[in-house]
Amino acid sequence: MASKVPTQPGTRKPTHPGHGKRHCLKILQKLSLYLDDELSGEVCTEIRAHLGACPNCEIFLDSLRQTITLCRHCQPHTLSSSDRAILRRQILKSAASA
Repeated sequence: MASKVPTQPGTRKPTHPGHGKRHCLKILQKLSLYLDDELSGEVCTEIRAHLGACPNCEIFLDSLRQTITLCRHCQPHTLSSSDRAILRRQILKSAASA
């Protein structure tokens, strides 16, 4: 189980700067592009620095890498035309209610 980022006593503020929820979310949103080597060197340096000091984001990155590896080794299943139609209706229904 992932350990939590330590916080200052009596607060929810992280003990090290740059590890607040918002900053971590910004980093996590870029991880796919980071793994695909589609970011500038400056952004990659920022991500590496954050990952080196943030165990939760490091764990998420490892999990994403494992997911990508598993997906690359899976054979896609072919959906029947009726299954595709059902899936399409469900997606459209979900999108309409959002």
